[in-house]
Amino acid sequence: MKFTEVIGIDVSRDTLDVCFHSLNTFEKVDNTTKGFRTLIAWIKKQTKSSMGQILFCFEHTGLYSSMLARYLAEKQLNFAIVPGLEIKRSLGIQRGKNDKVDAEKIALYAYRRRDEIETYKIPESSLIKLKQLLSLREKLVRQRSGYQATLKEQSRFLKKSENKLLFSIPTKLIKELEKQENQIENEIDIILDDNLKLNNMYKLIISIKGVGRQTALHLIVITNGFLLFDNPRKLASYAGIAPFPYSSGTSIKGRTKVSNLANKKIKSLLSSCATSAIQHDPELKLYYNRKLKQGKNKMTVNNAVRNKLVHRIFAVVKRGTPYVSTYNYAA
Repeated sequence: MKFTEVIGIDVSRDTLDVCFHSLNTFEKVDNTTKGFRTLIAWIKKQTKSSMGQILFCFEHTGLYSSMLARYLAEKQLNFAIVPGLEIKRSLGIQRGKNDKVDAEKIALYAYRRRDEIETYKIPESSLIKLKQLLSLREKLVRQRSGYQATLKEQSRFLKKSENKLLFSIPTKLIKELEKQENQIENEIDIILDDNLKLNNMYKLIISIKGVGRQTALHLIVITNGFLLFDNPRKLASYAGIAPFPYSSGTSIKGRTKVSNLANKKIKSLLSSCATSAIQHDPELKLYYNRKLKQGKNKMTVNNAVRNKLVHRIFAVVKRGTPYVSTYNYAA
């Protein structure tokens, strides 16, 4: 779509700093529904362009930007949510920082890429709720692991009979956290049961040996139901498992390696999946051992298995049928 105007927005918890790029004018409004209405009214006074010709652009800031995204989606306005690092690196060396300057940078970035930037499609309500539940579950798991580590350390150096309170409170908290985690899992099951599309997608993904529940759920969420990535290579790159060459001219010839820019949660989950797949999938186990015998680095082979799993996941989702191993049918 051809956009005639670009609006850059720096989102903070309480306010929005807004830059109208072509006019180089600025406005500050509250990060509330009332503030959004004020913003739209201000924009209409600034330009004769229709709202459909205007592109709103802002960084992804989690909860702080979620309400603005929902409002713009409800009003059927065009907007893009862009990673802050992408904006920072696209504009070269920058000095100084404040909200007004940041809004101007975002507007400049969006203006330069207005013909190629992809507008954001807000996920369906089930995916949003699923994402929130997974995030909460992750926090509870971290807390439970912390209390379990505390108990383990205390048991090494303290007598339980002489420090009953120090042992009883963490134990009770661990049980309560486990109870809350189970409630979250039950709520996730309800969401899947109520949404046939997500449920089918989930079942297709876990049909692959080595890929478990948490990996399947997180992949569905971060890919927006596999709509954000149109091929497995892009997802592998996002997860930080796609190898890239490192060479320049004749003097620099580094080894091919993965990038540190990655979704570390997905990368960690895929690593666990690869370990499980190597143990339980005969085809991948044979591949893994064969590559090791050829002298390949263990981590390199492990990463290759992660990539194979991502390709399998994409295949079953796009094909719409569960994974079937051909290993037993091979001649």
